[in-house]
Amino acid sequence: MKKLDAFEKDILEAYEKGELVSTSPSKAKLAKFKAAATATFFKEKRVNIRLSTPDLMDIQARALEEGVPYQTLIASVLHKFVSGRLVESSPALPQRSSGARQKRRAP
Repeated sequence: MKKLDAFEKDILEAYEKGELVSTSPSKAKLAKFKAAATATFFKEKRVNIRLSTPDLMDIQARALEEGVPYQTLIASVLHKFVSGRLVESSPALPQRSSGARQKRRAP
């Protein structure tokens, strides 16, 4: 088992002191959670992509660390990105200003 970080230690300490109170979500929240779970796990389309061998190996290693199948990890990362919960920390490619764009001429 990995070592607990400071946040996890605080939670464990509060639990052991009996400071945490268990609550039950409302019926409305339960319905919302159920709808979100259903939407997350409902897969109706198949997508095939090509990845470099090193990238696939890195993804599989990360998935193993997380304890999930690598396809699930890929789907999760894509879902988080398109829903705005995963953003790049820096641009992968340099951004061009709109003035730097060249117009193509017809032959």
